[in-house]
Amino acid sequence: MSENLHKHSGEGCKGACCLRVTDLGVSAEGRTILQGIDLHIHCGQIVALIGPNGAGKSTLFKAILGQQPHTGSIQFERSGGKRTRPLVGYVPQSPAFDQGEPVSVLDLFVAAISRWPVFLPIPKALRAKVEECLGRVHGEGLIDQRLGSLSGGELQRVLLALALEPLPHVLILDEPFSGVDVEGELRLLRLLDELRRTFDLSVLLSTHDFSNLGDYADKVVLMKETVLKVGTAQEVMDSPEFAQVFHLRLERG
Repeated sequence: MSENLHKHSGEGCKGACCLRVTDLGVSAEGRTILQGIDLHIHCGQIVALIGPNGAGKSTLFKAILGQQPHTGSIQFERSGGKRTRPLVGYVPQSPAFDQGEPVSVLDLFVAAISRWPVFLPIPKALRAKVEECLGRVHGEGLIDQRLGSLSGGELQRVLLALALEPLPHVLILDEPFSGVDVEGELRLLRLLDELRRTFDLSVLLSTHDFSNLGDYADKVVLMKETVLKVGTAQEVMDSPEFAQVFHLRLERG
């Protein structure tokens, strides 16, 4: 993948689908966690948040998810100009499951998307619904696997399928490449590219891996309590703000 997986034309989005975060701030116990956060994300874009630990990336995610009180505004605009609160799908950092855990992928989905008791035989229609959900991420074959037996990439695929039910406007992934090997990371990136094209999703993810940002991110946002720099991967990593935050400068190539 030597070129961006997806190109979005221009920053103007009059009448188009987009997510806007305007002057967002978060404080807790008299301490400022985030201030003056402005983000503009088109539907169909993949935007990567980077920054040191404690920069406020997870707090921003919680604010967009509606789990964190904040000042400022978060607005989602559908095509045609109608504004609404976005429906957000969330993939957390990979949780750990005991390898002996008997809970299956099917059990997880049934508990999450229905009121059917998982200790009872699962109806065929409900199983078919879970297969449909897993099919969005080409993971139908995982339906009967135990959660504890899944690889890092397989678990991310299952969590991603769960986040896509119901289909959201915005998909948030917190450190999705953590615990995933190089090949698994490439498969996940190709899948995210397919999903945002198929469903016109805004994809917002955080990462500490800068090695292939330019291959998949339409926009990179450097954060440390506020937004320090926005641009392409190369623009951000060539910036003095990046060098100051990470105390390094990355060479091209």
